[in-house]
Amino acid sequence: MNDSSTHDKPAVPRIVILISGSGSNMVAIADAIKSGSMEAEIAAVICNRPEAAGLQKARDRDLPASVLDHKEFSSREDFDRALMAEIDEHAPDLVVLAGFMRILTPDFVAHYHGRMLNIHPSLLPKYQGLHTHQRALDDGENEHGVTVHFVTEELDGGPNVIQAVVPVYDGDDAASLQARVQIQEHIIYPIAVKWFVEGRLTMAGNTARLDGNVIPATGLQLTS
Repeated sequence: MNDSSTHDKPAVPRIVILISGSGSNMVAIADAIKSGSMEAEIAAVICNRPEAAGLQKARDRDLPASVLDHKEFSSREDFDRALMAEIDEHAPDLVVLAGFMRILTPDFVAHYHGRMLNIHPSLLPKYQGLHTHQRALDDGENEHGVTVHFVTEELDGGPNVIQAVVPVYDGDDAASLQARVQIQEHIIYPIAVKWFVEGRLTMAGNTARLDGNVIPATGLQLTS
């Protein structure tokens, strides 16, 4: 007699996480899964820098981790094609950029349209690109923060999902501001990933939707 119960159980959503550095957001997502607050499987962690500290953090958590060194490829396109092939071996429902410091080619972005998230340390659309904390300080901002957004061809320009706002204090420097922002990163990224794997978060056109409702252009905002 065949037991059909194994066929009736829905598959656990699969995530591939791309990192370049410390992997702290990867750890936050892995911890959320381990705690049971999110039902998902990290199918792979892929890093483009062999020396990145996040690789060991992944292995310490028994996550399958591999290196695809971008320096071994003659062009951005060649690297992205190889990266796509490696990601697709794991058949992910979602690709998560967690401090992945690469500008992605249009073909790569299109391949994962609507199923790739990124986190950026600013209140997008402010301060796209690098050195966000120092730029916010130089401009005299009294608020700064972090944004999770869907990835589109525009750098740091896809529809926002969720933001956390942090105050800028007198006496802040880039390091102190970054430290406070990073605390919020580790809160909001697992929230956004959870929404996606539960089927609540989607992208339609150039808008993000939660439970079918259009998310404001700023993203849903948390204030610390």
